[in-house]
Amino acid sequence: MNKSVVVVGLGEMGSVFARGFLRTGYTVHPVIRGVEMQAVAEEVPQPELVLIAVGEADLHEQLIKIPPAWKDRLVLLQNELLPRDWQRHNLEPTVISVWFEKKKGQDSKVIIPSPVYGKQAQQVADALASIDITSTVLADEAALLHELVLKNVYILTTNIAGLEVGGNVGQLWDEHRIVAEAVVTDVIRLQEALTGKTLDHQALIDSMVNAFNGDREHMCMGRSAAVRLQRALMLAKQNELTLPMLERIATL
Repeated sequence: MNKSVVVVGLGEMGSVFARGFLRTGYTVHPVIRGVEMQAVAEEVPQPELVLIAVGEADLHEQLIKIPPAWKDRLVLLQNELLPRDWQRHNLEPTVISVWFEKKKGQDSKVIIPSPVYGKQAQQVADALASIDITSTVLADEAALLHELVLKNVYILTTNIAGLEVGGNVGQLWDEHRIVAEAVVTDVIRLQEALTGKTLDHQALIDSMVNAFNGDREHMCMGRSAAVRLQRALMLAKQNELTLPMLERIATL
């Protein structure tokens, strides 16, 4: 049987997943820049799944354009993702919180296993396993929410604290813990506002530190750090939330 998947966006991350799907026997149909999804959907109307591998800044633009025949087959992998991002489009996608790094010219580097939840979760997990990337299939939506919030806490805390102290995550926690704790407190409060949930702060911090220990040399400040800070402050303002540490770092 000829099984097909569609990958929208063939950057570093999309290419990793495409290779995994190829290794597990799928035909991969790419949607690259300048190609309309609807045109591909006419050729591939019923793929097993459709992986949306564009960056977070382009996600909503792409979700608006999803062909109707694909809407129940979506897989999302973006950073800074929360249920509100797909609920506003009336979608129920499979979602993976990616905890491996892929840079140009380098092999994928796993930090901790990547949790995945949804109808196509096992296919995604099998594809990653075929290329030696570990993942965990989650039991329910509550577990997924925790994992998405955790990833947001990790990314925002390291990126934003990195704007002040630089260095790697091991140094951040060992040498600049006061800064890290002040930032993570603000970040978790923002996540509570965005999810409408009361979150277990200590459990999130403990899980964040576990991720730090997965790769203590992971650099704090990615190239999107300043943008992430401004986006966090914009969301805080929209939710009438004051985040004193983030506001202070923004003035540096």
